[in-house]
Amino acid sequence: MSFPSERLRRLRRTPALRGLARETILEPADLVLPLFIRPGKNEKRAIKSMPGVFQFSTDQAVKALVPAIASGIRAVILFGIPDKKDAEASGAYAADGVVQVAARAIKAKFPGVAVIADLCFCEYMDHGHCGVVQKGEVLNDATLELSAKTAVSQAEAGCDIVAPSGMMDGQVAAIRKALDASGRESTAILAYAAKYASAFYGPFRDAAESPPSFGDRSSYQMDPANLREAMREVSLDIQEGADMVMVKPALAYLDVLRRVADAFRVPCAAYSVSGEYAMIKAAAGRGWIDERRAAMESLLCIKRAGADFVITYHAVDAARWLREAADAAFSRAGSRRGK
Repeated sequence: MSFPSERLRRLRRTPALRGLARETILEPADLVLPLFIRPGKNEKRAIKSMPGVFQFSTDQAVKALVPAIASGIRAVILFGIPDKKDAEASGAYAADGVVQVAARAIKAKFPGVAVIADLCFCEYMDHGHCGVVQKGEVLNDATLELSAKTAVSQAEAGCDIVAPSGMMDGQVAAIRKALDASGRESTAILAYAAKYASAFYGPFRDAAESPPSFGDRSSYQMDPANLREAMREVSLDIQEGADMVMVKPALAYLDVLRRVADAFRVPCAAYSVSGEYAMIKAAAGRGWIDERRAAMESLLCIKRAGADFVITYHAVDAARWLREAADAAFSRAGSRRGK
């Protein structure tokens, strides 16, 4: 039979053939593990809205990294949960702040791991907003001073990358200037360049104990309706000195991710956020979907859309699943050779 002349199923017939034809490769090193750090010792507090995710004291975070690194994870991003909040976000830039303490401990134990520090103030401000507030308004320029101060503190603690996420205009330039002036010119900046005011952040605010006490964050995070604005934001951050950029959230903004990856020649990250993780967990918990297949499909499509790396709460599980799949493929190939 000659028709059809093109039979695309030829390359789908076996796992080995599918592997040869695979266009997008997802590896453990593509995944970044978020860690929520709190004060104290021997603390490991479950986050109700994010099953399998915890708030860790530094000692427990270091302990949790052992299996993560064994699975192939090579980078973490740290979020701090201080014991006290104030109007100056003093815990964000304190030398003994929770992120700073954790960064030192992680780099001491695992010097080869890339440590990223989320740089935002919602967890540290007593009002829960991402910047300085006066008369109910989040002030842009006053917040830049805190951003610069915090970036230097995080770099001095050993963080390889600082990741400003507050969406303040000019934050990357202020941070780059401060880092260079302090002799930290080698510290990289990962800009949350296109961060949308999304409903998918709900569980994170539970995890980081950071809901705003009034209003919302729409005056500084982006309108979900806008794409051209995202391109402008990314372009400005790169001009100001960002070494890498991020699109957040991931799944609902794959079109933005694709456009950014095509237009700019810097590494591009995507953040698969708490709501994306919680939805998969909740549906899997009810038996409606296969968690492993759904999570891996989601991560693969984020990578396919253009992400060089993905921040995901599924990082450790996904890295383990990838290793298991590779081992199974190797075993199948070996058994055929043995025959």
